[in-house]
Amino acid sequence: MVDEVVQAIANCRRCVVLTGAGISAESGVPTFRGKEGLWGKFKAEELATMHAFVANPKIVWEWYNWRRQLLSEVNPNPGHYALKEMEELFDRFVLITQNVDGLHAAAGSSQILELHGNITKNKCIDCNRPFDMADDIDPAAIPACEHCGGKIRPDVVWFGEMLDSETIDSAFAESERADLFFSIGTSALIHPAASLPVAAKRSGATLVEINTEPTPLTGLADYFVEACSGEALPRIVEQLRLVRSH
Repeated sequence: MVDEVVQAIANCRRCVVLTGAGISAESGVPTFRGKEGLWGKFKAEELATMHAFVANPKIVWEWYNWRRQLLSEVNPNPGHYALKEMEELFDRFVLITQNVDGLHAAAGSSQILELHGNITKNKCIDCNRPFDMADDIDPAAIPACEHCGGKIRPDVVWFGEMLDSETIDSAFAESERADLFFSIGTSALIHPAASLPVAAKRSGATLVEINTEPTPLTGLADYFVEACSGEALPRIVEQLRLVRSH
């Protein structure tokens, strides 16, 4: 299947990639929705909300500090690095991710749209200004925004919150201009992200899905590669380089 995919995409020039929890799980990042992940151990929907933060900011920050500590011990995997290399093979390349772990940036990717924010960053709960995390956040003494005095929170999208409009608008615009779209390690269930590959396909893009199991998107995809991204992506990049060099 990888050979077929490479031949089909050899002449594509505008590539958009959407990644989900699957690619991070290959690095050992606990997932909310996996059977062994955080989802089954904690009621994340009760912690990752504005209501929870207002009611008990200390416990919310304790939870996020714990998650940050876990992520500090995790490194990008071959799938992340392959996407960094893939960036060099197209005239236009944009990486859209639902993940908040920052592993794509750690692997060297530069054109990244983080739909759900980044767990390593902070912002003001009131004015949304970024807050430099020079020091760890002390849950017992949460710093205040120097501009408006609001409490500092993690810069991630919580349950019940809208995605950043500029980011999601850019994601749709890039998807609709793409002639190649990869959906990688995502359940294709969470909207609006799940609509991005559909928008790309409707605009004429070749749609490639890489996942360890079929999803609601599989029937729409031109190619379905049933594999871990860390296995499939390096092979695709390697073969694509060979094809392009001839």
